[in-house]
Amino acid sequence: MIPESFIQELLLRTDIVDLIDSYVPLKKAGANHVACCPFHSEKTPSFTVNAGKQFYHCFGCGAHGTAIGFLMAYSGGGFIEAMKDLAARAGMRIPEDDARGESQGRGDARKLTDITEAMARAAKYYYEQMKRSERAIAYLKARGVQGEVVRKFSVGYAPGAWQNLSAVFENYADPALQAAGLVARNDQGQFYDRFRDRIIYPIVNQKGNVIAFGGRVIGDGEPKYLNSPETPLFEKGREVYGLPQARAALREKNAAIVVEGYMDVIALSQHGVATAVATLGTATTENHVRKLFRQVDRV
Repeated sequence: MIPESFIQELLLRTDIVDLIDSYVPLKKAGANHVACCPFHSEKTPSFTVNAGKQFYHCFGCGAHGTAIGFLMAYSGGGFIEAMKDLAARAGMRIPEDDARGESQGRGDARKLTDITEAMARAAKYYYEQMKRSERAIAYLKARGVQGEVVRKFSVGYAPGAWQNLSAVFENYADPALQAAGLVARNDQGQFYDRFRDRIIYPIVNQKGNVIAFGGRVIGDGEPKYLNSPETPLFEKGREVYGLPQARAALREKNAAIVVEGYMDVIALSQHGVATAVATLGTATTENHVRKLFRQVDRV
């Protein structure tokens, strides 16, 4: 038996669109992705995958379910095999079914949810601050970045004060803020914002959740770029910046261009090159390559 809490956490970490697309090429159609159903013969696509609900459904044969159900139906394997496959993809280990494992699983799932919610609220705050900051707007204009691209990538701004996020989170000492890498603590026990007076580039996963931030200093401060630390949500060796925004163009061109940084992706997108993505201040890893080749045939 696998703890239910672990199953839910694994599903939270799994993008069903990314998973199914690695077996059945999907095409974007409105809010869904579609394909000819892999479970029965058809010429007109009736198989849909909903990224928001993390669910698939075929209007032709009635097949439906989660990522786990898809793997079981597609491979013909059992529940445990499907779980092991998904866990390996997510870099997770299936726990033993005991009281301690169940309790730990519940705690981990709750922590992951809290961090995800915190990142979403912080991203919204930074984006709103961007629209209000003459300093940030002037910087982006000087770099030639247009408003349409700012909206596309949800580029934000972290003001220069030390505790800006206290305006967003009632409990500024909430452990979830520290676990998310939003707030740090100094030697005197005082909490402060990690990102201050920086242009903020949200890093979004395939499910559309903000999982990390990259912050570019305005002016000559150091470090020039400050990224989120690795967290339960974010592992830089596995994530590619700009991939969700580039998904449609990648399908159309069947090729990806890997560049160095956030501004490279944004500048290329603004000039009509929508297939650019970037690694996150690290060497390209096997996981990056595997993720890209699930999307395209040429990198």
